[in-house]
Order: sequence, then structure tokens, then C-alpha cells
Amino acid sequence: MWQIGAIGCLMGITLLAGCGSGTGGGDPATPAPPTPTPPISGLDARPLSTSCLAGEAPDSAVAIATTRVFPSLPAFNSPVLMLQEPASSARWYVVQKTGIVYQFDNQPNVATRREFINASALIATDPSNPNDERGLLGMAFHPDYPGNPRVYLSYTANAGGAVSRVVEFQTRDGGQTLDTSSAVVILQTYQPESNHNGGNIAFGPDGFMYIGLGDGGGGGDQHGTIGNGQRLSTLLGKMLRIDVNGSTGSAHYAIPAGNPYAGNPVCTGDTGAFTQICPEIYAYGLRNPWRWSFDQGSGELWAGDVGQGAWEEVDKIVSGGNYGWRCGEGAHAYNGICGANAAAALEPIAEYSHTQGISITGGYVYRGNAIPALVGRYVFGDFGSGRIWHVARDTPPTLQVTSGFGSGLSIASFAQDHSGEMYVVNFSGTLYQLTAAGASGRVIPTQLSATGCAAAGNASQPAGGMITYAPNAAFWSDSALKTRFLALPDGQKININTDADFEFPAGSVLRKDFRLDGRLVETRLFMRHNNGDWAGYTYEWNTGQTDATRVVGGKTVQIGSQQWLFPSEAQCLICHTSAAGRTLGLETAQLNGLLNYTQTGRTANQLDTLNAIGALTPALTQPVDQLPSLPDPYATAGTVASRARAWLHVNCSNCHRPGGGTPVNLDLRYTTALASTNACEVAPVNDLGVVNARLIAVGAAARSLIAVRPLRTDSSSMPPLQPRVVDVAGIALLNSWINGLTSCN
Repeated sequence: MWQIGAIGCLMGITLLAGCGSGTGGGDPATPAPPTPTPPISGLDARPLSTSCLAGEAPDSAVAIATTRVFPSLPAFNSPVLMLQEPASSARWYVVQKTGIVYQFDNQPNVATRREFINASALIATDPSNPNDERGLLGMAFHPDYPGNPRVYLSYTANAGGAVSRVVEFQTRDGGQTLDTSSAVVILQTYQPESNHNGGNIAFGPDGFMYIGLGDGGGGGDQHGTIGNGQRLSTLLGKMLRIDVNGSTGSAHYAIPAGNPYAGNPVCTGDTGAFTQICPEIYAYGLRNPWRWSFDQGSGELWAGDVGQGAWEEVDKIVSGGNYGWRCGEGAHAYNGICGANAAAALEPIAEYSHTQGISITGGYVYRGNAIPALVGRYVFGDFGSGRIWHVARDTPPTLQVTSGFGSGLSIASFAQDHSGEMYVVNFSGTLYQLTAAGASGRVIPTQLSATGCAAAGNASQPAGGMITYAPNAAFWSDSALKTRFLALPDGQKININTDADFEFPAGSVLRKDFRLDGRLVETRLFMRHNNGDWAGYTYEWNTGQTDATRVVGGKTVQIGSQQWLFPSEAQCLICHTSAAGRTLGLETAQLNGLLNYTQTGRTANQLDTLNAIGALTPALTQPVDQLPSLPDPYATAGTVASRARAWLHVNCSNCHRPGGGTPVNLDLRYTTALASTNACEVAPVNDLGVVNARLIAVGAAARSLIAVRPLRTDSSSMPPLQPRVVDVAGIALLNSWINGLTSCN
């Protein structure tokens, strides 16, 4: 009977009154452990995500064509430029090299054109020689036109020898024509040869006039001992910048304060006899910048520079930049006798050999709507072969392009209207527009509201299937406040890998909103497309805060007192490295913290919440207090050392870790011991001018580049996307930690 009772107790069957009670002759039973209370979850169930899905990746191939426009107009005679007035798309202007500028209405079937100016009598050219590079080469409206009725022409003239001139004219007849009697020579410079005049002029986003001039012609820049391209006491072979709203002595212009050599006497009227560096120079080392332009989105200055006999090049022009001619042709050595600045030459963004063409024609960064896959790419062509190419704005130097689209045109110039659409000026006299050739694949929506990742009727809110999250240690984003959300395809889970990083399934989307002064500025979507590749897309919010428009190719804008960077697609992946798992802030130690979930009003641990709703695999079995957790660098919990290391982890370790893609052997992950970071008391490759510099100098933050570089806002800054606002609190934390170090252990 005892045995039966004992077996019954083991089976959970009450057969005897004394079962499990310690009476009735049996041994006392061990009390059952209390059932653990499940952790609190911030959500009751996993939301169903049906609209915010990454889907297929957009087609990266861009197929283009050229379509004849304004076919009813008479053919032009050697056209070299086509442009519109500032802020008006009502008319087009076509500049002929022979000296006439025509004006016509911007209507598809327009059949008549009007003479805006006939400057044939002012220019030096040989109309019978189609290869003569002299003539009327450039035109620009004053930025305030027509309120300020000044228009500028750039042409070669004969004034006791050939000169390149920039001349100001004023309109008459209500803006219908230019008054030739109003001509004022703004700037001129001597031309020793009849070719390489450059001649393009344009006003930049800063309101100053830019002037591109060739090296003086001939072959090989045989002007002086080092050539005109490298000689800073001539205007030839340069990109100039002047202020036409001012004056300097007898010169009808002033020198902008930001010019690299501002303060020197002006060099207008150059006959080759100047000894001082010319203050008009903005950049140098150019052979013949035949067509250049400012990007409507970023304001960057892009140029096509004609080569000598082997290579044509694309350059991104910056203040003080040396573009290498005659030291090099493209990315290749040419003439080593070229002066002291040879080592300072910047590599071209792209180049092509003379197997592809013979003379580059610079174009524009495409900002239109007709060819979505082309948006944000720089388009350029070749005069001889008629080929057209395009490269991404963030293409690293130097890309050699081949093939390209064969237009069959003699591409004298490209044009761009105010909506960003592009046109081709055929030197034979006809005009064309760039169009898409066939389907260009899936297109990422232009408006945030159309992505499926925004609430219906309120794009400022995430779609209903998205889950909010917040890392313990947040990346510094120029003082912006951020909110973050994730969306998982239905039935799919986040894999936690051996590094405790979160690996998201294909189809997942991350959304991050940025606010400055309480207003939405930017929303970024980071998508893992169905092919497994991650890609980033950014949207700029409108002033009414009703929707955001996609920014392609990146740009920088002024918001209040600070500049704000919208990253390009490639820049997204520069920071979101594969070595760091792409998603960065989504890892066990980052999400092991509390968050208030507005859907339920509960505050709960994020790991517990994701685990409870079945979003993680493998599911967590340990209590969260037994799992790693990063401290908030800007809070007070944790030691100074732990918070400083957390700051480095989130801001630096995405690249500075094994496999991170940097040329230095740094490992700044939070879990790496200081002595193993390869930073402590290690001399840097580039000391940035810091005396006795170390990556981390024990007890000396002032000598520690890890604390110095985040203070920079130029190209040497870290993180590398040039933050415009320094993280004062973060730098103070690093300084406190490093100054308190007594060893590398």
C-alpha cells in the first residue's frame, strides 16, 4: 500500500491522505520551486507588417537615349551652349560660336527664334574653319535677372593679339535683346594660341562668377618652364572666381574673401608678365575645362577637362584644388617638369582613353524625373565619338570608363532645365533631350508617404507594423534627436549571431527620423532587399512637415545655424559596414535596456519584448541582467571608462574593427581590452600636426588623435562624413577618460 501511494504521488495522483504531506509513513517530499514570473513585455503581440517591406532591389543599370527636341526650329550654326534664365523656364537661349545668341519660347513645336544679340563683330574667329576654337564660348545671366538686367558673354577678341574676355551687357526692349553699346569689359587675359580658350562662365550657388580658362593652347602646355597650368601668376589653365557686384581699383570686379589667394593685386589684362600669385584663382592645373556645371542638389562643381593625346578626365573642382596638368594627363604622368606643387595634384574622378573618344564635354549631375535611376549621377560625353557616360557622385578616384551610350552626335555641350532634365547640344545644329531607353527597373518612391513605411495620412508616424527601438548608446548625429523603428516580414525572425549582432531577414526595413529644434529634418530608410543586399535611402522633410522627398546622391543644406548632410546611397554603406553587421545599433548589448512602448504605455526591456513576441532566433533563455549591456555615454550610470568605450564603440568601431575596411589596425569595440585595441601608445600614420601624437596617449588627451579627430569638421574628421557640429559632451568624456589613464592595461 505504501508503494502504491508513493507511485501515485510521483504520478501526481492523490491516492492517500498523506500523499506528499510527510505523514502516513512516507518520506517528506521536496517542495516544488515557485514558477518564475515572466518578464514584462512592452508589446502584447508582434505587429503584422504588410506595407513596409524592402522588396526587390532597384535596377542599378541606367539605359539612356537621346530624343530630338524643338524639331521645327531652323538648324543652328555651330551651337556651343543652351541655357535658361534664372528662375524662369519660359525661354531657351542658344549660343552660337559664330557670335549670335538666339532666344525661343520653351514650347515643343516652337518654330521661330529671335536674335538676342549679334556679337559677330566683337569676336575673333574663323567661321570657315570648324576646328577653330575661338569665338563666342559662354554666357551667364546675373543671378538676380531680370531684376538686375545684366548678362555676361565670354568670347575671344582681337586686341593687338588674341584675348579671352568676359563682357557685361544690359538688356533693352523689355529684355528682348542685349544692348551692344552697354558693353563693359569685366576681365580679359592674353591668349598665346588660338586653342584651349575654355570660355565657360556661370554663377555659383554663392552668387560669385566662375570662369574656366584653358592653358593658352598649343600642345603640351609649353608656356614657361613649368607650363601655365601650374603657374599661379597667370589666369590661364585655371578656374577663376570673382565678384561682379564689386570692384578693385580699375577692375570691374572684387575678389571674394574665400579665394585661396585673396589679398594679392588683381591679374586682369595678363600679358604673361605678372610675378604675384593671382587672387582670381579658385583652382588650377587645368588643360582646357570644356564645359562645367554646378550640381543643383549639392552645389558641387563638376568639370570635363580636355586631355592631350591619350586621356580625358572628369574633375570635382574644389577651392585651391590642383588638377595636375601638365604634370599629368588624367591619372597618368605627363611632364615631370611642372613645379613645386606637383605632389599636391588631385586625381580625377573618372577618365577615359582615346580608344573611347577624343575630346570630353562636361555635363551635369542629373536631377530630373524622367530617368529615375540616373538621378544623382554626373553625366558627360565626348565631342568626337558622341559617347555619353554617367558616374555616381561619390565615385572614388579614379574610375576608367569604357563603352558608354553612343549618341551619334557631336556633343558640343549639355544643358539642364530648372527641373533637372538634361539636353544635348549637337554642334551640327540640332537639340536633343536625354530620355530613358526602355524599362529602368523598380523605382524607390520619391515621397516617404508612398514607401509603405509611413502611417496613412501622417507620414511623420511609422506604418502600423513597425516596432520602435532605441539603442543604449546612440551615434552622434550633429545634435539631432532621433526616433527609430524596424519592420520584419511576416513570419520572419531576427537571428542573433555569435557576435551578439542582430541579422535581419531579407525584406526587413529600418526607419530613423531626425529632428532639429523639434522639427523633422530627415528620415532614412535602411532596407535589406530580397537579394540580401542592404541599401540606404534618405528623405528631406518639407517646411509644412507633411511629407518628405527622396534625396538621391546626397547633398548638404543649411538648417538654421548649421549645415546638415543628407548622405548618398554609397555613404550609407561606408558607415553601415558589413563587418559590423550593417545595422550597427541593433545588437544585444545595445537593446538591453528599457523603452516606453506607446502602444501599451508600458516600459519594458527591449530584449524581453522582442523575445516575448517571437521576433528573435534563437530565443533568449538567460535573464537580461545576465546579458551584456552598453551604458549611455551621456548619462551618469557606469564608470567614465565604460561610457567612453561605449562612445567609441558606437561612433568608431563600425569601421575600426577586424575586417572594417580601414587601412589601420584598430579595434575599438566595447568588448576589446584597451591593450588589445592597437591604439594605446601607438603612433599614428598621420599625426595631423599634433606634436608627439599617439592614437591614445596615456594621461594626455591633447596628444591623442582619438580625441582630436572628432573635434575636426574637415576631411580629416572622424566619423568620416564630416560632421558639422562637434559633440562637445562626447569629446569631454573622451578627454576625461584619457587624461585619467595611468597605463594601457
